[in-house]
Amino acid sequence: MKVFCISDNVDTQMGLRLAGIEGVVVHERQEVLDELDRCIIDPEIVIVLMTTKIVNTCPDIISNMKLNYSKPLLVEIPDRHGSAKVGETIDKYISEAIGIKL
Repeated sequence: MKVFCISDNVDTQMGLRLAGIEGVVVHERQEVLDELDRCIIDPEIVIVLMTTKIVNTCPDIISNMKLNYSKPLLVEIPDRHGSAKVGETIDKYISEAIGIKL
């Protein structure tokens, strides 16, 4: 079982690499989608960490994957440049999944 990081900046990727988490730095929507496809195919990757900026490149696809794919688990992480409202994002996903506003 492996954790993988898809990041938009080198600092986040390097920090996680020091913790033993491999990853890539990408900037374009197609690069993000290509990496996500690669992570889905790889049976070893069970968790994919993505910075908020990466999630914002294709929120519709990532939201759909979170709701409909059992593997890998997609987790949004804030980076040092962002002031992400990750809690609100989680509330939104739960509300969409169960149909009740939290």
